Amino acid sequence: MWSHVVFDHPATFQTLAMEADKKREVIEDLVSFSQAKDFYARIGKAWKRGYLLYGPPGTGKSTMIAAMANLLLYDVYDLELTAVSDNTVLRKLLMQIPSKSITVIEDIDCSLNLTGQRKKMKENKAAEEEEKGPIKKQAKVGDSDEGKTSKVTLSGLLNFIDGLWSASKGERLIVFTTNYMEKLDPALIRRGRMDKHIELSYCSFESFKVLAKNYLELDSHHLFDTIERLLGESKVTPADVAEHLMPKTSVADVETSLKSLVQALEMAKEQAMLKAKEEGKEKESSAREED
Repeated sequence: MWSHVVFDHPATFQTLAMEADKKREVIEDLVSFSQAKDFYARIGKAWKRGYLLYGPPGTGKSTMIAAMANLLLYDVYDLELTAVSDNTVLRKLLMQIPSKSITVIEDIDCSLNLTGQRKKMKENKAAEEEEKGPIKKQAKVGDSDEGKTSKVTLSGLLNFIDGLWSASKGERLIVFTTNYMEKLDPALIRRGRMDKHIELSYCSFESFKVLAKNYLELDSHHLFDTIERLLGESKVTPADVAEHLMPKTSVADVETSLKSLVQALEMAKEQAMLKAKEEGKEKESSAREED
């Protein structure tokens, strides 16, 4: 059963740390979808759209979902697949979701055995068990089944996304998030299921300016040029940047916050350079061993 919680997240696209062009593209896509009832009926498709949000942790995937909901005034249904016992229960839950809603499955790569990578690992493990002998293999399978709490399968999830049951309600968004898109089964994220793939990456200078406006009410500062250069030379997430812009005391000022950020960016740059050198040495060492 679904439990009701009042959705009161303040995120909007205006406060979302993201490049303006990409932000505009997403907004236009969402608005276009919400007004496309006749179009979907004409082409004979269910009135739904899938979004895959991917990128490193701390890049704003959950915040974007809240902004999407606030833009369209949709309800959010947060689905934890590991808490669903089987495909039948999954179908019942999903059929209860009304129109004008966003169904969210966060960290889809961590949800059950739904990734191509895990499928390969499972197949390799099964081959190893086969070599050990049928008696030991049978005991292992029994242990695995006892500890299993969910029997939701990839096919069961796919049937909901674009099977017959996907048309049971109109005007619905389905959003998956992942930190590691390469781990996902291609069948899960192909166009037609996850129609739009949106990458949320490390903080750019344009994203930083949005955060500076949000946290410090600041449009310009003499340290902005330094920050722009350092952001181009290091990889930090919007969450990392926001932490340094967040006032730590009642007397914290703009200068202190920006200097703290500059120091963190310089440290991140140094760490990136050290990592690059270490990787270079490892490659050279491997090349010598091959020779």
